[in-house]
Amino acid sequence: MSDRPHTPLLDRVNVPADLKQFSDAELRQVADELRTETVSAVSETGGHLGAGLGVVELTVALHAVFDTPKDRLIWDVSHQCYPHKILTGRRDRIRTLRTKDGLSGFTKRSESPYDPFGAAHSSTSISAALGFAVARDLGGAPDYGIGDAIAVIGDGSMSAGMAFEAMNNAGHLKKRMIVILNDNEMSIAPPVGALSSYLSDLYAGAPFQELKAAAKGAVSLLPEPFQEGARRAKDMLKHMTVGGTLFEELGFSYVGPIDGHDMEQLLSVLRTVKDRATGPILIHAITKKGKGYAPAENRDDKGHATAKFDVITGKQKKAPSNAPSYTNVFGNALVDLAAKDDKIVAVTAAMPDGTGLSLFAERYPSRCFDVGIAEQHGVTFCAALAAGGMKPFCAMYSTFLQRGYDQVVHDVAIQRLPVRFAIDRAGLVGADGATHAGSFDIAYMANLPDMVVMAAADEAELKHMVATAAAYDDGPIAFRYPRGEGVGVEMPEIGEILEIGKGRIIREGARVALLSFGTRLAETEKAAEALSARGINPTIVDARFAKPLDRELILDLGANHECLITIEEGAVGGFGSHVAQLLAEEGVFDSGLKYRSMVLPDTFIDQASPQQMYEVAKLQAEDIEAKVLDTLGIARIDSLRA
Repeated sequence: MSDRPHTPLLDRVNVPADLKQFSDAELRQVADELRTETVSAVSETGGHLGAGLGVVELTVALHAVFDTPKDRLIWDVSHQCYPHKILTGRRDRIRTLRTKDGLSGFTKRSESPYDPFGAAHSSTSISAALGFAVARDLGGAPDYGIGDAIAVIGDGSMSAGMAFEAMNNAGHLKKRMIVILNDNEMSIAPPVGALSSYLSDLYAGAPFQELKAAAKGAVSLLPEPFQEGARRAKDMLKHMTVGGTLFEELGFSYVGPIDGHDMEQLLSVLRTVKDRATGPILIHAITKKGKGYAPAENRDDKGHATAKFDVITGKQKKAPSNAPSYTNVFGNALVDLAAKDDKIVAVTAAMPDGTGLSLFAERYPSRCFDVGIAEQHGVTFCAALAAGGMKPFCAMYSTFLQRGYDQVVHDVAIQRLPVRFAIDRAGLVGADGATHAGSFDIAYMANLPDMVVMAAADEAELKHMVATAAAYDDGPIAFRYPRGEGVGVEMPEIGEILEIGKGRIIREGARVALLSFGTRLAETEKAAEALSARGINPTIVDARFAKPLDRELILDLGANHECLITIEEGAVGGFGSHVAQLLAEEGVFDSGLKYRSMVLPDTFIDQASPQQMYEVAKLQAEDIEAKVLDTLGIARIDSLRA
């Protein structure tokens, strides 16, 4: 414990109510100690650092003024919640963040009553806060009742349509609720769009700040004798750059902008709002991501996500790897293809770095589009780009693409438009847990008519699939690949255009056929080696395509093997289900074929290392070996992993 920070006041905080014992000056010290403790903890675990550092003062002020957990505090995305967790009885476990059986890196209802609503994707907080406010007013009072509903949402998250849908509804219902716009001009990538420019303009004119606060949203909070004068001031300034007009038109009273790192301002505004607000109100707080820790402040992404690091230098402690990451393979392959084809364009939703498109954006800025946190718009935008004769690559994480699924169906698939979906973070991703695990994309994409669905077994296969997608113009096509580094295979100079719907035989064998879809191929090959030692020599096939299936190959495998086992890192309803449907329709089961499908279990797997998660999912080499032996009715003498 000797290397832990000295935090005498923070040590006296076990639950948020303990903050009420401190003076305002002492709360400023608590915030300083909380920032130091957050940096210390994340240096040991890795995780989202910059976002949490940017809301330290806000976190302390909110918990000091309001009465959580009765007052429902909802963090949008919630990657900024580490300081909140430290203050809400979880400090003793904060160094288990994002590890197996440890604390989640996001808010989680099952973890604490101080996490009233779980999150990990953006732009849900205002909808949730409105739901709590309506439940309160209708008499819903589970557990300790419902007090105020407070949503903390970033400027990047505010760019999503869902946030405006919620604000429009909240303004109509006029329920008392509080939205805090945490405006740091920095989401994961620099925020884009008209809203970002609007927010920047709001606080560009410093001389007007005090008058803005008096003349705009704070009007309804002033004593009645002063309200008329404030309204006149508001009218006088209506043709100037005065903050809040957009939000007031949506039915919210507007307060701000205020300094989100000034404890005195925060406490004063929050206390006033708590005492006097009647309807929906928005507090506009200006903050700095990574605040108070120089290595985070100086990084381009302000320390958004980090591995374990040295507290003094900020240098990250990453294990070296000789293999490129799948994300970089995709990005580089797309840049190479774009050099030869000026119709190729790339679209991402606020994740240019995460999806590997930063290099593309640097090389071809006029052909790369970051649409902000707006996956629905991004997919339909790609559909029209395709209809307009371009070759759009829609690069999104598997779980983020789920948010645009209606558009995938309605705007892309039904119209058979050649949008290329690059699905990153497919499979189990590790420390971010169930919210970021790409478990469902095989099922939800392969169920669509005329959709081509590929999965890369390794980084070389990914390069081939990027080339294949670029060359395919007959309709939509998708290819999935995992987070992290490849397996270290030799990389081809140029991606090969694959024959649509054709798999590849890796190893000829007998009796057992192992049909792998995606990056479980390496584990399948390990299992085959173990089985060979037992005298069982399986055939191994890399399916490459979940749709269209390689019918000829699969039917041949079914006809010439005693058992057929499919392996995929996706949920039930995906590749294995399509194979089973084919075998059933063609009557292959009538001949006695033993068929099994290995998929992710029908449960959400909590955060852990990817290795630990695949052990839970039972998709490791020893699990494949055990499945073969069980299917063949061969008992194992050695014990299996529990």
